[in-house]
Amino acid sequence: MTNRTGNLEATEPATAKEVATTTEPDVRWQAVLDRDATADGTFCFAVRTTGVYCRPSCGARRPRAENVVFFRDATAARSAGYRACKRCKPDLPARASKAGLVASLCRQLESAESTPRLKDLAARAGLSPFHLQRLFKQATGITPRAYAEAHRQHRVRAALAAGDPVTRAFYASGYGSSGRFYASAVQGLGMTPKKFRAGGAGETIQFAVADCSLGAVLVATTARGVAAILLGDEAHELAQDLERRFPRADLVRGDAAFEQTVLQVVAFVEARRPSLELPLDIRGTAFQRRVWQQLCSIRRGETRSYTEIARSLGAPRSVRAVAQACAANALAVAIPCHRVVRSDGDLAGYRWGKSRKQQLLARERAPAK
Repeated sequence: MTNRTGNLEATEPATAKEVATTTEPDVRWQAVLDRDATADGTFCFAVRTTGVYCRPSCGARRPRAENVVFFRDATAARSAGYRACKRCKPDLPARASKAGLVASLCRQLESAESTPRLKDLAARAGLSPFHLQRLFKQATGITPRAYAEAHRQHRVRAALAAGDPVTRAFYASGYGSSGRFYASAVQGLGMTPKKFRAGGAGETIQFAVADCSLGAVLVATTARGVAAILLGDEAHELAQDLERRFPRADLVRGDAAFEQTVLQVVAFVEARRPSLELPLDIRGTAFQRRVWQQLCSIRRGETRSYTEIARSLGAPRSVRAVAQACAANALAVAIPCHRVVRSDGDLAGYRWGKSRKQQLLARERAPAK
């Protein structure tokens, strides 16, 4: 417990009932039950029946609450006659905090020539595979495997952008075979590796700008589907935005047949169509795609906060990353980032203007005519 000077002292073991009604032991006992690695170094616990003391994150079987006594550190536990656990080695320097542990895992994944197995990562960290995956996902929003894949794709992007040959790029980025590389390349790059290396050269993108009640709307499609729905005030500004995205692609004005695609998008933006029944060419990182998938699950007229989205992803501390993913969305309304607000209900920002966000929500909430 904590004495009047604020120092953590050894406590007598509490019964299960006492643990539930006392603040300090309850916090520490819960950390023990959760095998919380973030509590390592803040205290240790000992088991009277075995004479052993452990870290909070120890993977050994949990003892009965009435047999547990807490100490502020390993020195205090040894002084009381307990010996160190051979499994979690609490007499050695404490593991890094959760953030430090995850940062270390990220560095391992980034430097590995091939993606390490989850059980190997867990063994190095001294955690169970389940616990490690849960910690990693809470901190980053994605699994270690997804992180490794995203990093490999980042390395491929950098190599191709630098002009490296495709074969050299995928081997240098950790892909063991061309089959594995090409299986994920188009989804990750948004186009074939050769086209990406050429800055989109050779890829034909049709586009057109139309007027709507929200101002101007640009619709662009690739062979895979609608790649951009951009809102703004001026047609030339939207066209420049598209050019920045595909600096060397062949941007062509849509023909008469393309007009039907534009009309469908405009009707959807104006809420005259309940859904956009067109294929989408969605391009983004693994985390961005997870955020966008959550946005698409929000019902029309309803909103969710950035915090709620982060929690639904199992990454409650990734609120800022969620906001950045919303800002990176290039498919206005189709991926409804306008349905995400602050925790206090404030509309917050919107890539295409706060007033447009307000109008979109008002339309969705209006009674059907």
